[in-house]
Amino acid sequence: MTPPPAPRVLGREPLPAAVADAWPQGGEPETWLLNVSRYTAAMDTGAPGKTLDAEERERAAKFLRAEDGERYTAAHMGLRELLGAYLGLAPSDVPFTREPCPGCGGPHGRPAVSGTPLHFNMSHAGDLVLFAFAGTPVGVDVEKLQPVSVVDQVAESLHPRERAELSALSQADRPAAFARCWTRKEAYLKGLGTGLSRDPAVNYVGTGLTPVPVGPWTMTDIPVDEGISGGAGYAAAMALLSSSPHV
Repeated sequence: MTPPPAPRVLGREPLPAAVADAWPQGGEPETWLLNVSRYTAAMDTGAPGKTLDAEERERAAKFLRAEDGERYTAAHMGLRELLGAYLGLAPSDVPFTREPCPGCGGPHGRPAVSGTPLHFNMSHAGDLVLFAFAGTPVGVDVEKLQPVSVVDQVAESLHPRERAELSALSQADRPAAFARCWTRKEAYLKGLGTGLSRDPAVNYVGTGLTPVPVGPWTMTDIPVDEGISGGAGYAAAMALLSSSPHV
């Protein structure tokens, strides 16, 4: 699969024109990036109340920090806006559901849209939200680069080969290498639908510049710093199921 370009920026152009002829058929992904502060500043005050469903509005209201509620609201407004444009629906009419959990079979797996083969995923960190849409299961993750002290602590949860690769690097190179590895890993686990309930040490995705596939899952690093002002200091990745669902 050819690596995708930098994500298109949500809010930069009218959505009907932006997604025309862009239905991601055949598993080819489309990625979008949202800057929370800019998107929120341009949002009509009453828009969340008209667009989000009752559960989303309730969750947004429960955040203790205003910026967390703002990020959640912007992410879900953006997701509904994009899905509505892809599916030809009003954002408020997007029929969300949940796939079965891969662990227990309960109705709390990956979010999905009823009655369509379109798969999607989103991730947010700091002031950014990353979205991916594809014709096969997909996962994405975006993270802020962390200081070496945090990297060294969290790296203990990685695959042994990944830990060894990080240990061989200088302190200056370690945060970017860790961020590449962690975003690939989280994207893969989100694509599976397990999240971090699956041990991140099980699968090797690599810390180098070239992502390592996991079975039928293709890993791709997403250049968010090229896609939007304010993207510097972040790393992002996408995992796309390319063939058999068995991993």
